[in-house]
Parts: sequence; structure tokens; C-alpha cells
Amino acid sequence: MSELAPDWTTFGSSLRAARLARGNGSLAVALAEQAGMPAQALVAAAAGRFGFHLLEAEGGDLAPLVTLDPISLKDCRQHRILPLRMAGDWVIAMDDPWDEALVRWVNEKLGHARLAWMDGHHSLAILERALSTASASALLAQRGAEKAVQDQEVGRIVSHDSIESTESAVVRFLDAVLLDAWRAGASDIHVETSRSGLHIKLRLDGVLVPGPAFTGARSPSEVLNRIKVLAQLDIGETRLPQDGRFRVRLEGRDVDMRVSIMPNVFGEDAVIRLLDKAQLRGASETLTLEALGFDTAATATIRRLTKEPHGMLLVTGPTGSGKTTTLYAALSEINTGRDKIITIEDPVEYELSGILQIPVNEKKGLTFARGLRSVLRHDPDQILVGEIRDSETAEIAVQAALTGHLVFTSVHANSALDVVGRFLHMGVDPYNFMSALIGIVSQRLLRLKCPECAPASPDPGCRSVGCPACRYTGYRGRTVVWEIVPVNDTIRELVIRREPLRLIREQSRQMGVVSLRDQAVRMVERGLTTFEEIDRVVSPNE
Repeated sequence: MSELAPDWTTFGSSLRAARLARGNGSLAVALAEQAGMPAQALVAAAAGRFGFHLLEAEGGDLAPLVTLDPISLKDCRQHRILPLRMAGDWVIAMDDPWDEALVRWVNEKLGHARLAWMDGHHSLAILERALSTASASALLAQRGAEKAVQDQEVGRIVSHDSIESTESAVVRFLDAVLLDAWRAGASDIHVETSRSGLHIKLRLDGVLVPGPAFTGARSPSEVLNRIKVLAQLDIGETRLPQDGRFRVRLEGRDVDMRVSIMPNVFGEDAVIRLLDKAQLRGASETLTLEALGFDTAATATIRRLTKEPHGMLLVTGPTGSGKTTTLYAALSEINTGRDKIITIEDPVEYELSGILQIPVNEKKGLTFARGLRSVLRHDPDQILVGEIRDSETAEIAVQAALTGHLVFTSVHANSALDVVGRFLHMGVDPYNFMSALIGIVSQRLLRLKCPECAPASPDPGCRSVGCPACRYTGYRGRTVVWEIVPVNDTIRELVIRREPLRLIREQSRQMGVVSLRDQAVRMVERGLTTFEEIDRVVSPNE
């Protein structure tokens, strides 16, 4: 840049240097010092060069034009921006109008806004004075900004008509994906960025299937930025994982969306988990072991275990195998109002009436172990521990079961009897553990053959051919497959003596325990599922 006018050929490098040099000061001041020219002249020249709106009013005079909705006071100060309403149009005054990510975020919030570069020497002072002396209506709007954002973005209504009337291609596409996923009964939406562009996948019945194709001309980053805006995340952060949530109303149902953003070599990926609260409340009211798919014998065994006065009932299986749902169903069997039932979970997935449910909050120091200690001082009869992840929680849970409480919990293990090794590996005393343990339920979720396109083949293991109802997968819905091991004195003695797992498994078979795989084969014989599905979910030695 020369003394008289900016040198636009080197402006890019000058801008980068000024951003580094400004610290907490004004970008215009830093650039003006490099150029050796008055800041006002630099701002005026930039307005002509880049088409910026030129602000001539002083900070106090801008106050009546400030509109703190939908951009909050906190965001204005954090990003050094001033949202102004002029003649019905948005003008956004910025300390750095070349911040492309911030400009995209502003346009997502406001639809479209003209840019202005605030007066160099006084830009930050203008910002503070204008915000501090804004009109009463603007301040009231700021106080309600959080609610306004929730109403407009977090609680926004998505329907076929709203999608058709939306002008933004990115908003229209993402709304269509959300509605399609909810209608299909998907548990998760995967938004994946690759060398070839953006890809959408839906998790249906535990399996990823292709979702709607992204045909827009815009870049995948705009879809990711839209998700970040909805979840109130930092759109400028692309190198670190972020978590958030938002809510939409889909065809009259409030659906919570939990968002996980993860960077990758081609940009960013997102996973959106759909949680229909009304559906979960309805499910919790009708949650029974029979409804989950347990047969008469299995239901009777679990009910008998839940009637024990004390001890530990363990449910095991991989992530997404329905462990928590089974634990809730078991709790429902004893939730008569005569006992104090307390749960500690991460997160609380079902709301159960008459039960004290405590969410884990590790950021605040409320871990499973700390929460469980507090629960024991709250005079419980039955306790549900969502998951045992460490030796400390395992020790406390075992002691609770030994001191007169009935403890329901889950743990990750490959099979029912592998749970024993898992606890011993965590350093739990085998005698105490086996004295507390009353039963183990190992389970998986198997996809059911789609009834709409099931073949007329006499082979019960033949797969359905696929149809629109099942999205051409041949499967629709899932059911539980299980192995239940009631723990008796013989099994306790074998474990305490550290006998091989093979001998313990043989003893369980002599007791009439049906293996998980044999149970699944019975379902194939009844025409409910296929051998292909069994091989996907159940290993040969289970």
C-alpha cells in the first residue's frame, strides 16, 4: 500500500499481516498503520473497492438502528459485529468484513445483509456505545434472544410445504433430509464429506443405507455450516470436534437432534441423532419385556430375577443392542410405587414416572461413581446404573448389591459369561462379585424380514426381495435375541475357583441355558429373520 491510496495488488498479504498484528485492537487501525494513511480514508477507499456500505453516523446515533434479533448481544461482542436495520434492509457493520466464515454465518442468520466496515479509529468504541445505548425494544429483544433463536431455529417447523417455500438451497436440502430420515424411522443421519463431495446416509434398524442425494451446486461446507448454525456451534472452528443439539417440529412432533461434528481430511463430517420425545414417552408407558420380543420363558426368568430382594442383574451386549431398553423394561416390572427406585444414566433416554432419574455430567464432576455414592445415601431400594465403565463404579455397584439393594446395570462384553472376565479384569474381588451377581442377560438386535415383500419361498431363511416400505433392504423392524444365565451356587464356585470359561459354559448348558446363536436360529426357523442377518450380528461362538 502507498501513502496516498491502498495498493490493492498486495492487499491480501497486508490483510493477513494486519490480522496478526491487531491483537485485541481494530483491524482498520492495523491496516492503516501499514498503509501510512488515515483510517477513515482507508475505510472509504475499501467501501468503494468492495461495495461496502459506508457508515457516517456516530455510535450513539446508530443505537436506534441496532436490532439484536436474531443475533444476540453476546455474539455481537464476540464477533465484533453490529446488526443494523436500515430502510427495511440488513446492514452488518464488521471489524473484519473479509472473514468469509463469519459472513456466511451472518447470512445464515439474516438471510442476506450488506456489509459495512466500521470506522477504523473508533470501530470498537462505536460497537460498545451503540450496543450499550440501544433502544429499549432492542434490549428487550436481546434478553429474549435465546428464546427467539430457539423459536426460530431450534424449534423451527419443517414440513413438505415449508421445504417447498424455502428459497435457500442449503436450508431446503437439509430440511428435506431431516424430514425424510424421521419418516423412515432412522436413528441417525450421517453427513459425510469426501473427495467426490457430500454424501448422506441413514441408520435404519442399525444399518447404514444411502440417503437423499446432495445435488445442490453449493459446497458441502455450507451444509455443515447450516447444521452448526442450528446447533449453535462455532462455524469458524473446522479443526476440532464439536457437539450440540437443536429441535425441530416434524409433522406436529417435536424431535430433538443431537449433533456431533468431526473434522476429516476433506472437510468435516456430522452425525445427527434423532430423538422423538413423544415417541419415547409413549414407549416408556407401554414398555414391557414381551413388547421387546422376549418369549414367555425368558420373560418369566427375568421377572423372577427382578423380584430378588438384593443382588446385581447385568445386561450385556455391544453399543446399540438395546441394553438400556431392556433395563427400563425390567424396572417397569417392579415400578409399583412401593419402593424407592433411582437411576443414574448417561444420558437419560426414557422418562419414567415415579422414578428418580439422574443424568451423568462429567464436566461438572458428576460421574457414575460419584453419583452412585450419592444415590446410596438417598435411601434407595432398587438402583439402575446405566453403564459400568471403570473399576471404581464396579466396586461401588457390587457393594451396593451386597448391602441390601437390587442393582440393575449394563456392561460391554461379547457374551454373557465374558462379563465375569470383564469384572475380574477391572480388579473386582471374584468372591464379592459372584456373591452379588444373580443373573446375566446377553442380547443383540436382529432385523426382521420385511412383511411387505417377504417371498413365498418354503425356505424360512430366505431374504425378502426389497420394496419401498423397507427401502429395498429386505428388512423392516428389529427384535431382541438373548441368552439368559441365572447364576446359581455351582457357577459361583466355578468362577471363584478360576475354572476355565469352557467349564462354566458347559455348566450353564446343563442348566438349560440356550446360547444366543441357537436362540437366533430358532427365529430363522420361524421365518422371522435370515441366516445372513444372524452372521452379521452374532459371532459363531456365541
